[in-house]
Amino acid sequence: MTERDKKETEASVQRSFASRERPGTLYLVATPIGNLEDMTFRAIRTLKEVQLIAAEDTRQTRKLLTHFEIQNRLVSYHEHNREASGPELIRMLSEGQSIALVSDAGIPAISDPGADLVALAVDEGIPVVPIPGANAALSALIISGLPTDRFLFVGFPPRERKGMVKLMDTLENETGTIIMYESPHRLKKTLAVIAERWGYRGMAIVRELTKRHEEAVRGTVLSCLAHVEQHQPLGECCIVLQGKSEAERSADSVGAEGTVPGAWWSELTLAEHVQAYEDKRQTRKEAMKSAAADRGVSRRDVYQALLGAE
Repeated sequence: MTERDKKETEASVQRSFASRERPGTLYLVATPIGNLEDMTFRAIRTLKEVQLIAAEDTRQTRKLLTHFEIQNRLVSYHEHNREASGPELIRMLSEGQSIALVSDAGIPAISDPGADLVALAVDEGIPVVPIPGANAALSALIISGLPTDRFLFVGFPPRERKGMVKLMDTLENETGTIIMYESPHRLKKTLAVIAERWGYRGMAIVRELTKRHEEAVRGTVLSCLAHVEQHQPLGECCIVLQGKSEAERSADSVGAEGTVPGAWWSELTLAEHVQAYEDKRQTRKEAMKSAAADRGVSRRDVYQALLGAE
C-alpha cells in the first residue's frame, strides 16, 4: 500500500502533547481584537517559547510583542508570500522547530491564508495546536440577540453585486444565523443588496469590538441600512443576519404541504389568498385568519410571511 493509499484509507491521530523528538509543533495563537487585556497567559508563554513567530503583518505584531516583552524571531506569512513562505515554514517544523502563527487580530486561520499553512502541516503529520482567545465573529454573535444554536460564518462577502447576489442564492434556505465580516467603506453597498431580498429579517451590525467605541446596531436589515446611511461607521464590522424564519418557510410551503388538492385557492400566492378574502369585505385581520385556516398555519405565520415578502 502506497503512502497515498494509506492517507485515503486510514485516519490520522494527533496527540498534541505526547512526547516526541520531531517534528516541531505549529501553534495557532489568538491575539487581541482590540483590547490588549484579552491576551491570555498561555498565548504569551507560547510566543516566548517557540523558535519562530509567523505573522500576517510583522509591523503590527511587533507592537504586540514589544508590549509583552517578547523578543523571538519574527517572519512574515501572508496572502502574497504564502506559496514561498509556506513550504519553508513546513521544512523548519519538520526539522523539529516549533512555530507560532498569528494574524493581525483574533484567531489565525479563519478567513486568512493561515488555513493553507495548517493544511500543509496536517499533510506532513505535523501537530497543530490551538491557543484560543478573542474572536470577532463569535463575539458579535453572542451580543446580537439573534439565535446562537445554529450559525454559519461566511467570511467577507464578494465585492461585486453579481457575486453578492450569488452568495445570497446559496444562503436562501439557511435557517441558522449568518455571520459575515465587512469593511466600513463597503458596508452600505452590502446592506443594500441584502435589504432587497431580506429587508425585514433581524440583523445586528457590530463594530470596534472590545475597543472604546464598541457599538452594536440592532433592528431589521432596512432599519440597520437606514442607520448606516445616516451615520457612516468606522472600523471593521461584523454583520449578523437572522436565518430563514419559520414564517418564511411556511410561506414557501404554500402550494406544497399547505395546499389542499382542488382547493379554490391552491393556485394563489399567500398575498393573493389574503386579498381574495379582503375582496369579500373582510378586514385585513379577518382575511389573514381565514387564509391561515385554509392553509393549516397560524395567523401569526401568515402575518410574518407577508411582512417578509413586502
